[in-house]
Amino acid sequence: MRHENNFDLVRFGLAFTVFLVHTHVLSEQVELSWFSMWLSSDIAVKGFFVVSGYLVFMSYENARSVRDYLEKRARRIYPAYFTVILACAVAGTLFTRQALSEYFSADFVRYVAANLVFLNFLAPSLPGLFESNSWQAVNGALWTLKIEVMFYLCVPLIAWIASRWHRPLVMVLIYLLSVAYSVTLLTLAKSASQPIYELFARQLPGQMTYFVVGAAYYYYRDILAPYRNWLLLAAAAAYLIGLGDAAVAVEPLALGTIIVYFATHLRYLGNFGRFGDFSYGVYIVHFPIVQTLVALGLFRQSAALGLLVSTVLVLVAAYLSWHLVEKPWLRKSSHYVIASSAPEQR
Repeated sequence: MRHENNFDLVRFGLAFTVFLVHTHVLSEQVELSWFSMWLSSDIAVKGFFVVSGYLVFMSYENARSVRDYLEKRARRIYPAYFTVILACAVAGTLFTRQALSEYFSADFVRYVAANLVFLNFLAPSLPGLFESNSWQAVNGALWTLKIEVMFYLCVPLIAWIASRWHRPLVMVLIYLLSVAYSVTLLTLAKSASQPIYELFARQLPGQMTYFVVGAAYYYYRDILAPYRNWLLLAAAAAYLIGLGDAAVAVEPLALGTIIVYFATHLRYLGNFGRFGDFSYGVYIVHFPIVQTLVALGLFRQSAALGLLVSTVLVLVAAYLSWHLVEKPWLRKSSHYVIASSAPEQR
């Protein structure tokens, strides 16, 4: 892969999209509803999975060993994640409606323990925190991180199987099995009127389609490059026509094509990561920041002011997360470190 690409910009755009949509969803302010009308946090998250498929398989192929690959993945994702979980738990003492003796309870321990191992759904809330908000979850955006971690763990196995079988066949099979899983769960959700099935459909292996599309574009980038414009046209047409009942099977291909085209074939838009890679920080810190401002009533006072303050706080927190936590844990050879250290080429 050429070094001049727009992946850093794409990742930041996806993270910021999720943040903007959540300002409306969490604050419930009509003035911000156009974020939900014109943007989609669902598509943004799926876009992240596509990007992960491309970049994580590339990371695996460039690693010296499976251990080296897993260490690089852990260094990239866990220090900031660990910091955010503990920071929220500690900061909760300032905003909880319960006495500290009640705050530091079994529920507090359960929250910290479950979230530190990516099982956020087991304990999404802290005692007395955000009780008056429409959502009580401390950091509802973190549900995707457990899927990311499972993706990371699957990569060596997928690569091993693909090296012994026919790689294209393996990827197609994974894609079809993921589609079958999603269709089955979504059908059950409709027929049994049980939303829990739809929730399960959003988990792994339901999201594997997006991940494997990103992987396929990485492995076959040279073969697919001559057809990139036609592929983009087909992807755009799929969205314009409307995916309908075929969305589960078609959208991963369409979205993956658009994401990878923008990242690798569109005109290079500059070294977006030269100031730091803030996309991960924006993603993991924005939810509790918006929740806190909602609880303080800032969005009710002024939706515009709430948006402005939350944007500033999220960007500052992401900046601090990168420079104080994320970057120090990365190796000097990491793409993220190199990108943030390289001067802008003109």
